Amino acid sequence: MLNPPHSVCQKKCMSSELDWFTFIHNFIFLPCPPQGRAARQLLERIQSHGIDARLEALKELAKLSADATFAAEFINMEGIGTLARLVESGTFGEMLAFTLTAFLELMDHGIVSWDLISLSFIKQIAGYVNQPMVDVSILQRSLAILESMVLNSHSLYHRVAQEITVGQLIGHLQVSNQEIQTYAIALINALFLKAPEDRRQVSNHVIRGNRPIKAEMAHQLYVLQVLTFNLLEERMMTKMDPNDQAQRDVIFELRRIAFDGENDPTGTEKRKALYSKDYKMLGFTNHLNPALDFTQTPPGMLALDNMLYLAKVHQDTYIRIVLENSSREDKHECPFGRCAIELTRMLCEILQVGELPNEGCNDYHPMFFTHDRAWEEFFCVCIQLLNKTWKEMRATAEDFNKVMQVVREQITRALLRGLNYSEILRLRQSERMSQDDFQSPPIIELRERIQPEILELIKQQRLNRLCEGSCFRKLGNRRRQEKFWFCRLSLNHKMLHYGDLDESPQGEVPFELLSDKIPVSDIKSVVTGKDCPHMKEKSALKQNKEVLELAFSVLYDPDETLNFVAPNKYEYCIWTDGLCALLGREMGSDLTRSDLDTLISMEMKLRLLDLENITIPEAPPPVPKEPSSYNFTYNYS
Repeated sequence: MLNPPHSVCQKKCMSSELDWFTFIHNFIFLPCPPQGRAARQLLERIQSHGIDARLEALKELAKLSADATFAAEFINMEGIGTLARLVESGTFGEMLAFTLTAFLELMDHGIVSWDLISLSFIKQIAGYVNQPMVDVSILQRSLAILESMVLNSHSLYHRVAQEITVGQLIGHLQVSNQEIQTYAIALINALFLKAPEDRRQVSNHVIRGNRPIKAEMAHQLYVLQVLTFNLLEERMMTKMDPNDQAQRDVIFELRRIAFDGENDPTGTEKRKALYSKDYKMLGFTNHLNPALDFTQTPPGMLALDNMLYLAKVHQDTYIRIVLENSSREDKHECPFGRCAIELTRMLCEILQVGELPNEGCNDYHPMFFTHDRAWEEFFCVCIQLLNKTWKEMRATAEDFNKVMQVVREQITRALLRGLNYSEILRLRQSERMSQDDFQSPPIIELRERIQPEILELIKQQRLNRLCEGSCFRKLGNRRRQEKFWFCRLSLNHKMLHYGDLDESPQGEVPFELLSDKIPVSDIKSVVTGKDCPHMKEKSALKQNKEVLELAFSVLYDPDETLNFVAPNKYEYCIWTDGLCALLGREMGSDLTRSDLDTLISMEMKLRLLDLENITIPEAPPPVPKEPSSYNFTYNYS
């Protein structure tokens, strides 16, 4: 049994002339946390029979559900079950939209398992997606709920897959609303991710649309591109069996198309003794048994698939490449087979075949959405580029690795901007010259003298960029509306101001709109990558290499953190450098090293200009007088 309270509590109780049991009732049992009281009141109003009261309650719930404390209280009162029963009972219109919004927000907190969702609820949500005419807000939330089910529960994936097909979702890509398109692609990607055997080609209505692609849509297209290429992983990791006759027949077909012609049924028998010579002309390393060339993984059988596609679909190109090289001098012939195998391996690395999508990456390429066999077509273009580069370099067998290196650079840079071999050569020569010019002792000494002032210049640039500020995206579920926050350094370099934003800003955000701030003097350190507190959580999307490379955190008193995920590598370098400069530490990013090399190189070249016998005027030269008339033209005819 509880003993009566003493000291302050007892005095309060006695002074109010309450006995002990009244004290217990008033001071212990009655108080309730504000979130708990609000959750209970909302739940009672939702369960009431008044339509208007229920609608207002659901509207409030949709707003409050984003708060984790409130969500925990509401869920503990069986609120999720109440919302699910509302959906299953056939609630419609605005009330249904608020119900689905609240349900999704509550479930996204991860307090309860998605496996508890009933089959009737899934069927109801799937029905909204399959209906031809449904409210946009209801459709958005239904697509987002289905995506969460697929991503968070393997058992629910099978149930959702029975109710929704990719073919049905493609219809939602043909609408003009890009939000609907984004949610539809997100659900398609989730289905692809959970079911490799069930992946489908997706129509390119989004790519060909006239509207600009937003960042979220670009990410979903990038994910779709990665998952589509990952379909090739099985073939890439499959070795050829030299004893498999069906696989050997593919190599025979390559030889036949190149050398026998279409209408020569006896060609194979007549040339059987010459197979070894033909395989050597085809450029295989093991011309006695070319099947051995395909036993390394990667690229495995994927290389043979590419070669067969080129030979059958672009037969004229294939025959031209093979015969053109077989007619060259032995030392200058380009080995088609060896090149095709190495090129396939290179493309797998460049396009990251077999790797998971990176959080925050938007690097999709529209050309991969314009053809049903985009991978094979890309290979056909690249093998022609390789053959052309081989000729331009007048390469021999000893130059094979050099040629592949140049081609890799061409492909990598061409995915960003077009460069031919001559441009690549100029770049490589200039890079080589910049490396060789500054190795003598006097030059090294001059470099060491210049370096401190260049570092100070870089430091000021970094701090100026922090004063301008940057927008960061909050890590969270992509199916919910994208959220942003902004951070900038005060002009006197004494405060970090930050705050949430409703949307990505188009320019500089005033300090007045940033409600929170951290004194720079309170900052203890800056950590990056996996040392960041928000990267230590176990999450597949947060732990991938891309996010780890862009994550950093500010640790400040008393044991608080401000967590960042930069939108790109450039912003990551700017902010980590700037924060280190504020703390008086060395700026060690890749961008600092690159800027330092560039600026020192420019400064040294200026100082080393040959100015002997050249008079440098102290004042700038005068501007020439205007001509007496402007009646002068050039006749191009």
